[in-house]
Amino acid sequence: MAVVPPQPGSPEYVRALRYAWRVCSVAGLGLVLIGVSSSTLNVALPEVVRNFDAGPVASSWILLANLLASTSTLVLFGRVADLLGRREVYLLGFALYTGASLLAGFAPDVAVLIAMRAVQGLGAAMILANGTVIVTDAFPPDRLSQGMGVYIGTLSVAQLMGPTLGGLIADTLGWRWIFWVNVPPGVAALVWGLIILRKVPRGRREPVDVLGNLIVFTALSAALIAISQGALLPGLLAAALVPLLVLVERRARHPVLDLTLLGGRMLAFANLASLCNALARASLILLAGLYFQAARGVDALTAGLGVLPVPIGMTLASPIAGALGRRTNPAVLAIGGAAASAAGLLVLALSAGAATPYWVIGIGLFVAGCGSGTFLTGNTTQVMSALPPGSLGVVNGFRLMIMNVGVVLSVATTLSVLSASVAPELRRQVYAGTLSRVSPVALQQLMAGFQRTYLVLLGVAALGVLCAAIASMPESRRSTPNA
Repeated sequence: MAVVPPQPGSPEYVRALRYAWRVCSVAGLGLVLIGVSSSTLNVALPEVVRNFDAGPVASSWILLANLLASTSTLVLFGRVADLLGRREVYLLGFALYTGASLLAGFAPDVAVLIAMRAVQGLGAAMILANGTVIVTDAFPPDRLSQGMGVYIGTLSVAQLMGPTLGGLIADTLGWRWIFWVNVPPGVAALVWGLIILRKVPRGRREPVDVLGNLIVFTALSAALIAISQGALLPGLLAAALVPLLVLVERRARHPVLDLTLLGGRMLAFANLASLCNALARASLILLAGLYFQAARGVDALTAGLGVLPVPIGMTLASPIAGALGRRTNPAVLAIGGAAASAAGLLVLALSAGAATPYWVIGIGLFVAGCGSGTFLTGNTTQVMSALPPGSLGVVNGFRLMIMNVGVVLSVATTLSVLSASVAPELRRQVYAGTLSRVSPVALQQLMAGFQRTYLVLLGVAALGVLCAAIASMPESRRSTPNA
């Protein structure tokens, strides 16, 4: 028997909406925790690299270990939460992330730091795989777009705080506090979640697709090694594992990637658009932070202030897009956001240079940020509104995994394309933010690398606009996926 949702204006509706906003505050704290952590490290990475005297490979894996662990386990924890309880897995993610952050600050060498970053990634996967589902379940359908706009907007606020906070901490307290700063909000989120979130009935106990998860992890690891180190064999391994994964998942009773849920054109191309947008967006703060430190020779705090137009744009655009979503098709917001992201990258590609006025760079960063905030709100609402309740956990985990694959590839590709523009012996200076002190020739080579990197990201963003447009086209009933 179908459950009739409470009617707007009724006492039940008011109580449901009040609870929904409390749930949104809990889920928002999760995004704040992860968003502040990633954006502070993106700006403070040179300080960490200099402290450990890390080489180019270790420097990149300080970022990539976290992304790999979270991306490869997102769908797994979406499935586990469906079976063991979404509230319990979600709160365990807060505890794991907070504990790993504390231990990362005590890391005696770069290997231990990379390991703790991987553990952070597992906690982040538990949080991300369940936060959007918790918000979707809590809000009445007519208010979901508004709630999603505020939820996504909290990530923008975190990214707004992160760069300045990261630069300030790196210049005053030292690199260890880059990780210790995560502990207070982590504890607060855990306590608030225990108070607010209601327990929900567990689903049926079903086996977890261990083989599928193992193939996903291996394929992603091989792809990252291939991109970050320019190795051919890992790239071939990653390519060979893709058809194997499809074959295994088609035969699995409870696949980690349920491809039947993405049989419709809307879901398939909306997820492809999300992949492209993440690939074009995710490394923008990292790239701009390296630009200000490696090319202009500024300190971490100044670099953190320099990248603020990106999170400011996201912060402003996300709630506005959420409010517009109540009267506008979310697919239109997704297309417009993707186009704005591409426009911002075009400005950055055309203006890449050591002497470019800051206001030009700031406009490009701001427009790209506005586009990302608009796209994320529209795309998330579009996908989550189309899903049957029973598949929310699995498909949301898949959606986030696709997005995080874009994030992983974005960071790996950006660092690879950028560092390839200078001689191998100078690449450590790029990560350490000291290349501007080497020579004018090296600086000129680096500027060409920045332009080349922005052009690569622009091409991916343009492809995202096309995918978002295809996802907005009406599809026949016969192509609608069955859950």
